Parts: sequence; structure tokens; C-alpha cells
Amino acid sequence: MTEQEVEAPARPEAIRAVPVRHPGRWVAVAVIAVLVAMLAHNLAVNTRWQGWVINQYLFNNSVLHGVLATLWLTVVAMAVGVVGGIVLAVMRLSDNPVVSSSAWVYIWFFRGTPVLVQLIFWFNIGALFPTLSLGLPFGPGFHTWSTNSLITPFLASVLGLGLNEAAYMSEIVRAGILSVDEGQTEAASALGMRRLLIMRRVVLPQAMRVIIPPTGNETISMLKTTSLVSFTGGFELLVSVQRIYNANYKIIPLLVVASIWYLLVTSILTVGQYYLERYFARGSARQLPPTPPQKLLAFYQRYVRATRRQRPVIPESTAGGGL
Repeated sequence: MTEQEVEAPARPEAIRAVPVRHPGRWVAVAVIAVLVAMLAHNLAVNTRWQGWVINQYLFNNSVLHGVLATLWLTVVAMAVGVVGGIVLAVMRLSDNPVVSSSAWVYIWFFRGTPVLVQLIFWFNIGALFPTLSLGLPFGPGFHTWSTNSLITPFLASVLGLGLNEAAYMSEIVRAGILSVDEGQTEAASALGMRRLLIMRRVVLPQAMRVIIPPTGNETISMLKTTSLVSFTGGFELLVSVQRIYNANYKIIPLLVVASIWYLLVTSILTVGQYYLERYFARGSARQLPPTPPQKLLAFYQRYVRATRRQRPVIPESTAGGGL
């Protein structure tokens, strides 16, 4: 039998791929769509929202002043918390048992008591120490201040928020430092670098990949926690809104105004956190995650390609409308 007489093998039929059905997804989409439609309908027909009041006070000078006060209090309190957290983290990792134990006790106390209790305590610290003096320990004082005049509502708010945040930031920083391989420290020590220089030039830059995400969350949480200073006579966004609705009794619309500003500032902080994480991810990832503009551009390009593929092709013989 010749090769020509050998029958060629039959070509297998094309596989008919059947896409997997996901009925649960469609049910979830339907439920979410119904809830969104109900919310939109309520916002449109429920006059008790008093949208004109929201528009009237959204950019009110008192409200804007409250927004700036909230931002300033957040920045100062987070600065105290970050600096204190780094110091406490280094103390926790110290080989000295007294130093390490002192840091542990601090973290245990400030994480174990509510931040509102700490704020009220610092605001009323004058009842425990009527005066504060600068001088020798157990000796005469060189200068004395009245505690009530020294510890203002703003300073009490910074102390209450910042010292409490330092306890949480210390654990975040400690986790970041421990995430760096010990070989990095050993190699730097072999090159003759001192411990402080190793921490600043080798360990912390690599630990930032672990530190930044929870620190961003803590910053956003701090922004909202500043609303507790209303219990200590401080001034911020919620207090400014409360003063307005205590005068005109428009409680719900003005709370919506405060919520809009909180959401706006939180969104800005979230975007900043994303770019900061992307910056410190250099060297650890082969390809950096795309930025939101890059994602939009990629989506647009995919949409254009899909549209071009679906566009019908007109034969040249009929494109000009000839016979």
C-alpha cells in the first residue's frame, strides 16, 4: 500500500465551549440595583432631606473653618503619633529589658483605654495637677504655669489623640521593621555602618512598604476621630456644624454637609495613600500597579478595539454606491 492510499486522519471537531453560568452574580446585581434605585427615589421625593439647606451651608465660612481646623488637628496629632510610634517601636526592639518593658507598658495602657476617656482626662488634667513647674526633680522649680491656662482645648486634643495614636503606630512600625530580612542589617554592619544609620538608610526604606498601608488607614481614622474633641471644648468640623444646627434646628441637612466634607477629604487621602504605596513599591515589584489615569486609558483602548472589531466591513465594490 502506497502512502497516497493511506487515509489521512479525520480532523477533530471544534470544541463547543459553554460559558459557566453565574446566576448568583445576576441576583446580586439585581438586589444592588433595586437598593440604589430606592435610595435615589427617596432622595428625589423626600423633602425632609432639605437639599436647599445642604447647598446653603456646604461652603459656609463657619463650615470651611471647621474643615481647616479638622485638617490641622489631624496633621498635628498624626505627627505626634508617628514620631512617638517610631520611638516606641525602637524601644520595643531594644535589647535593654527596662527600655523594652517601658514601651510595652505604654502601649498596653494607651491601647487599653478608650480615646474619649483620654481626651477628657487631658482636658481636666488641671484637677490633678493645678500647676506645672520646670525645675529639678524633687527640688525647687524655676518657673511655674497654671495648668488650665497651659493645657488649652487644642493642646488637650493633640495630647489625647497623638499619644493614643503613638501606641498603635508603634506596632505598625515594629511590624515593618521585623519584615526586613536580618541579612540586610548584617550586611550593613559588615560594611561598618552604625545601628542608627542602618535603621535610617537600610531598614526603614524597606519597611515603608509594610508601614504605609496601615498608616494611611490610621490617618483616615484620625480624621474621623477628631470629631470626639467636641466633648472637650475643641473646635473642628462637627463642632462647627453643631453650632449651626443648634441655632436653626436643621440637624439632618447639616450632618449631611459634615458627611460630604468627611467623604471628600477621605477620598483625597485615599488617592494620596495609593500613590505613596506605589512609590515605595519600587524595587519590590517587577511592574508597578497602574495609576487610575492609566487604568482609564487602558479601558478606553480596549473599548475602541472592541468597537473596531464589531464594526461591519463594507466591500469596496459597494462602498462608493456604484452599480
